[in-house]
Amino acid sequence: MSREALGKGLGELLGEIETAYKNENNKYVETVDEIDVELFDPNPKQPRTQFKKEQIDELSLSIQEHGLLQPIVATRNGQRYTLISGERRLRATKEAKIKKIKTIILSIDLSKLSELALIENIQREDLNPMELAISYDRLIKEHSITHEQLAKKISKSRSSITNILRLLNLSKYAKKKLLTNEITLGHAKLIILLDEKNQKIAVDSIVAQKLSVHDTNEMVKNLKTKNQTTIKPTKLKKSNLDTKALNSIVSILKKDGLKTILKDGYIKIEFKDNDDIIKLSKLIGDIK
Repeated sequence: MSREALGKGLGELLGEIETAYKNENNKYVETVDEIDVELFDPNPKQPRTQFKKEQIDELSLSIQEHGLLQPIVATRNGQRYTLISGERRLRATKEAKIKKIKTIILSIDLSKLSELALIENIQREDLNPMELAISYDRLIKEHSITHEQLAKKISKSRSSITNILRLLNLSKYAKKKLLTNEITLGHAKLIILLDEKNQKIAVDSIVAQKLSVHDTNEMVKNLKTKNQTTIKPTKLKKSNLDTKALNSIVSILKKDGLKTILKDGYIKIEFKDNDDIIKLSKLIGDIK
């Protein structure tokens, strides 16, 4: 079925996906149909992991009142269908006790499913920064593309891709808090250079004290300063020293009339007058 046959509304609906695929996505469209809500399987590579119940409830009420305004997208998988996008709409439709849902069915190989779902979701503004980082990482690894190629594919700058991917360096604890929106992207960017222990301290402080990004910046500076360690010189153990050579030096100094004491690896010389200094100076000269 051609895109013209599907109508202008559907063409606009697929706009984001078509843009990502250089307007070639129309070749994937098989048909639009009403499908039993129980025949769908979730996308195994679904980028979105957080579905807020209150949002599903609100969407369910809207669907009951106005109907489903935007079809979901799926692909055939035998007698069933694998969801590409629209999981919230599907959940809300089920909650509204509606038996069938309008579906755009794409004729697409399952190997292409992950890339299609990831790109479609990346284009949505409400994707959590951590979900976005995971999505970018999947696209890069699973489809063997560079940061530059990904940037062109989704119309983003290379630097924005790299900055989001840095979130993957957060500790597991910090990732979870970012994923659940307990800390913001601004907070995450500041704590990313801290070690795991201090990331937890920082995250707990942000959440408990409701710290702003500015306050968090000051806290991170203090944590970095607090954890800077001063390297102290290691005192040599007596057992590590050549005591025979040290005793030989002490003997030479004493023979020249210099009051000398050897203790704990140190040679202490007591000067009575300037003559003693001259004696030591000559000895050093002789050694040279």
